[in-house]
Amino acid sequence: MDHWPDVDRVLWRARESAFPPGEFVGQESLVSASEIRWLGERAGLREGVSVLDLCCGVSGPGLLLVEEFGCGYLGVDADGGSIDRARLRAAEAGLSAQFEVVSVPPVPTGTFDVVLLLETFLAFRDKGVLLHEVASALPVGGRFAFTVEEGRALSPEERAVMPGGDTVWLTPLASLRPDLERAGFEVRWMADRSQAHRVVVDALADAYQGCGAGIHGLRGAELISQLVTSHRLWSRWLGLGRVRKFVVVAEKMWA
Repeated sequence: MDHWPDVDRVLWRARESAFPPGEFVGQESLVSASEIRWLGERAGLREGVSVLDLCCGVSGPGLLLVEEFGCGYLGVDADGGSIDRARLRAAEAGLSAQFEVVSVPPVPTGTFDVVLLLETFLAFRDKGVLLHEVASALPVGGRFAFTVEEGRALSPEERAVMPGGDTVWLTPLASLRPDLERAGFEVRWMADRSQAHRVVVDALADAYQGCGAGIHGLRGAELISQLVTSHRLWSRWLGLGRVRKFVVVAEKMWA
């Protein structure tokens, strides 16, 4: 982390302060280390199981799974800087993990036992295309482990006030299972984590607001402002039930 840009170091420390002891592993999201482990267990991770981690960022959750379960791992992300930092973290920890700079979709070719997608399902407007791409990387019996932001589509007014609103595409619960089934999946496990994630999002909003003094330059100040605004909105929507957060494991049942 000493070699990372100043803004990334400040944000890392803010995220670290927002999670309870032992629950921060470098994730750029609301999931805790405990939730990542639960997801790994329910997805059947163990030594010899191969994992494709889509939109992995700096691979905090992915490297935790490699360390905990000894699984094979390929992390992909469109941001080359994040992949560079993920490779560095894996090397420093002595973990065997592979990384590629890839924009999804499409997904990398090959067959994996588990596909992981944390906190970025909402960024894909066409869920059907994404799910069929995920299914193409899995054999029958393979698992798709992911988090999903559930709710009706944002109104134009809501999209206008959410920073990066053009990447926020919520999933109505009524369409999630049919979309999965059309891609050949059946839900095996689902848990509502809305309230737990609201606690985290509040802590993150406070931490980001508090780290503003350590950020220098217009880019950093704008980023902090956007993070605080977006996290306050997520907290409000989670509190009102406008959005719910689920953790899901689905199994590919047919080709």
